[in-house]
Amino acid sequence: MTEAVTAGADTRQAKPSTRPERPYFSSGPCAKPPGWSPQVLDVSALGRSHRGAMGKAKLQEAIERTQALLRLPAGYRLGIVPASDTGAMEMAIWSLLGPRPVTMLAWESFGQGWVTDVAKQLRLDAEIRTADYGQICDFSEIDPGNDIVFTWNGTTSGVRVPDAEWIAEDRSGLTICDATSAAFAQDIDWSKIDVGTFSWQKALGGEAAHGMLVLSPRAVERLEHEPAPRPLPKIFRLTKSGKLIDGVFRGETINTPSMLCVADWLFALDWAERIGGIEALIARANANAAALDRWVQKAGWIEHLTPDPAIRSNTSVCLQFADRSDVEANKARQKSITTLLEQENAACDIGAYRDAPPGLRIWCGATVDVADVAALGPWLDWAWEATR
Repeated sequence: MTEAVTAGADTRQAKPSTRPERPYFSSGPCAKPPGWSPQVLDVSALGRSHRGAMGKAKLQEAIERTQALLRLPAGYRLGIVPASDTGAMEMAIWSLLGPRPVTMLAWESFGQGWVTDVAKQLRLDAEIRTADYGQICDFSEIDPGNDIVFTWNGTTSGVRVPDAEWIAEDRSGLTICDATSAAFAQDIDWSKIDVGTFSWQKALGGEAAHGMLVLSPRAVERLEHEPAPRPLPKIFRLTKSGKLIDGVFRGETINTPSMLCVADWLFALDWAERIGGIEALIARANANAAALDRWVQKAGWIEHLTPDPAIRSNTSVCLQFADRSDVEANKARQKSITTLLEQENAACDIGAYRDAPPGLRIWCGATVDVADVAALGPWLDWAWEATR
């Protein structure tokens, strides 16, 4: 509840009486799972070699349990790779693209980054389809013979693909999907994804610097029989003598992983399995996004950057100011609001992405509690009034 206080002719909204218990709404690294603390981690593998029996067992456990949680199709491989989701995507793009024409789909900054890789760095002749922030590309008449590169959920725009119906069952090209803000929170049809990537620090609240790479049998066949027509640095190489380096998908990592981060990831998997698996994770994200939307519908000063609910993210929910007549003033207002809320320990790291329209970006993934989202709304209204 809030109260109005009057000082002379000035009427301002008082601070809300209830703060979010965990005011962590960053879109990456994201909130830790409920119940997390350093003391609950199994640190038995710290100080031990990742190539020793214990280290390899922990890494293989992380792979197998992640694969089971996501319910990847039979025959799919999952591996731990360097450099977070970015490293996994760079590995896929540089290792696989070139033998076929490419269709690039981008509607926010990370998708645009993959366009830069393909068009300017690899210099491939690609069909490029883009959309403005808050919108999505045209998926009609995509050639199923082309390789396709896209993000499932645009972290910086709050736009996600509504489904995978637009991906052809009988495609001969590969689909390469950056799924880092969608995995564990959205219903991904993995049978339509030949290469998928995500990181630990997103929807399960893990630690940064480690990526995961999903390969379908078709992607493995491409790697083994149509190798990329370019030299690759060691950190990108997935084959040796024309064969997949299968150890990468059994915990034999390309470079040295942090066993502390592995322990942290295993705790996140414990929590996810305990609450009910992938269905429970998706349900929590949906509930969080719905709670935030209920507040947005009542607030007259802000609105969704993505007007169409069918393509609106349930994790990286992006909002823009309703009055967009002065962009520079809105940028200043964004900074004032986010700074004030962090000082009040009511909300941390909720500013819109630097390339997006000014506003707010609030993570609603499964590790956030719906009560904290509900408690956040009054604080947002208070900060808006306090910065007038």
